[in-house]
Amino acid sequence: MPTDVERWKSEVYGNEIREHLYRFAETGWGSIPDDERDEWFERFKWWGLYHQRNGQESYFMMRIGTPNGVLEPGQTKVIADVANKYATGPVENPEFGNAYVDWTTRQSIQLHWIKLEDIPDIFETLEANGLSTQQACGDSWRNIVGNPMAGKAPEFVDALPVIHELNDRFKGNDDHSNLPRKWKVSVTGSADGSGQGDINDLALEPAYKQINRKEVRGFNIRVGGGLARNEPRLARDIDVFVEPSEAADVAAGISALFREHGDRENRYNARIKFLVDEWGPEKLRRVLQEEFVDFELKSAGTDLRDEYTYNAGGEHGDLIGVHEQRDGKYYLGLNVLVGRMGADDTAELARLADTYGSGSVRVTQRQNVIIADVPESKLDALLAEDLLEHYSPNPHPFMRGSVACTGTEFCSLSIVETKNRQVRFARWLKENVALPDGVEEFHIHLSGCTASCAQPQIADISLRGMKTRKNGEAVEALDIGLGGGLGENPQFASWVGQRVPVDEVPGAVKNLLATFEDHRDGNETFREFIARHDEEELEAFIEPEETSYEDPFMHNTKLTWYPYAEDDSMDASPAPAHPDGTPIASDD
Repeated sequence: MPTDVERWKSEVYGNEIREHLYRFAETGWGSIPDDERDEWFERFKWWGLYHQRNGQESYFMMRIGTPNGVLEPGQTKVIADVANKYATGPVENPEFGNAYVDWTTRQSIQLHWIKLEDIPDIFETLEANGLSTQQACGDSWRNIVGNPMAGKAPEFVDALPVIHELNDRFKGNDDHSNLPRKWKVSVTGSADGSGQGDINDLALEPAYKQINRKEVRGFNIRVGGGLARNEPRLARDIDVFVEPSEAADVAAGISALFREHGDRENRYNARIKFLVDEWGPEKLRRVLQEEFVDFELKSAGTDLRDEYTYNAGGEHGDLIGVHEQRDGKYYLGLNVLVGRMGADDTAELARLADTYGSGSVRVTQRQNVIIADVPESKLDALLAEDLLEHYSPNPHPFMRGSVACTGTEFCSLSIVETKNRQVRFARWLKENVALPDGVEEFHIHLSGCTASCAQPQIADISLRGMKTRKNGEAVEALDIGLGGGLGENPQFASWVGQRVPVDEVPGAVKNLLATFEDHRDGNETFREFIARHDEEELEAFIEPEETSYEDPFMHNTKLTWYPYAEDDSMDASPAPAHPDGTPIASDD
């Protein structure tokens, strides 16, 4: 039998959700019947809206898709203005204040504390400036990711026109608007692997092939990658090469194959990675050819995977710092710790992009931002700007490598607080732990649950939210994984530390890095060090320890209405709220 979600989608889904969303916005939060909220919240995702968690009723997270992370001139300022005007909550975050922008691991933008009644005005503002929330969530094509500097940085094959074609063809396309589950796509033309194709449902990766005695550049196709839950998969080669002109047609075929053959009876099994598990790459390719593509598919070409450096565990591959573009200008990558930037700082980022570059800003899959098109003559002045003191182009490795998801601050799935905690972890480690010689890049990813939005399985040290007991009290805890990363030889982290109380995690990291330094073989990387030890040895490397680090969120933040409120009990919540933010009385 189809799931409840499939039944709801069969009744209303896709573009038509918008008219219902506007109807509810006009009549207010209270007009959504209590017994229909789950179904409407599920549908609203298609237009980029997630209802926030218990205790925050009537507030939404809004996600804005920016294909390949490209913000055109003027759009960054629009984002800042919308955040300032509409994303101000009832309580300030002690680290980030109120009104801020979250840059995500899928090169999108998230805003919080959005009220239903403001959505029409927000949509009008965004769409007037070429921005959209359409399909930023939901069971459809999500934001397409890749090297954020596509079209500017050196590339083996030009990816940006392909990304634009896919976005134009599949955003709002009724034939592909209702898939069994989300559909994540990566297109990469550069040889560094910065599109992270291995962890996407559909990956187009740079390759070449001899056709009619000529070397033709294009993409090899991989299918079925993903990190969610406890079922990570690396995307698998289906032995298909496409020229850029064929990419959209083949992508349409694979999307349609998933639409028709994906599991609609069990949402846990609805991702295409499980279909690839069941069928194997060979059958998938055969069905694709026989039922969904009307021209002969080419066999795979020669890939460039031995050149992949992005998230490879060695040299810098995160695009932070000053880099030359292929037109002779430069781009400047700035580190945004855990991906969160205040709205005023975002407006200043927009000003710097306008003043020193073309106005274009790019968002990376490591939650950082890039100012593009800077002439060499303006670099020194840009590097001297005050904003760069906080968003550094040359950050400490612990700052540079920190990634965190939304956490219990807003997310109903998360088990622990994440963003403020990872900020504190990074600062403590910077002040108290020396990295071994030659280690200039070190990734620590903190995900609040097994949904893996912070991509923990591909970090040097992976942290995943759990609960445990300490001194007789229930406390927040983290599982610890080791040795994940992508690059030429991708591998997922080995989860070897279980339910470590959060205040003992920095001590565990300190001890682990001391073990690495003491037993390192020459100049081997951390990933290489982890890879040459078995799981039993790795478990012994995890030595939790209380240190000078003090965690302010030891209690169960999932049971709070907002972790940073002075009174964070559910009873103290001001939600649900009127459009002006005042609480809605129970008799309203």
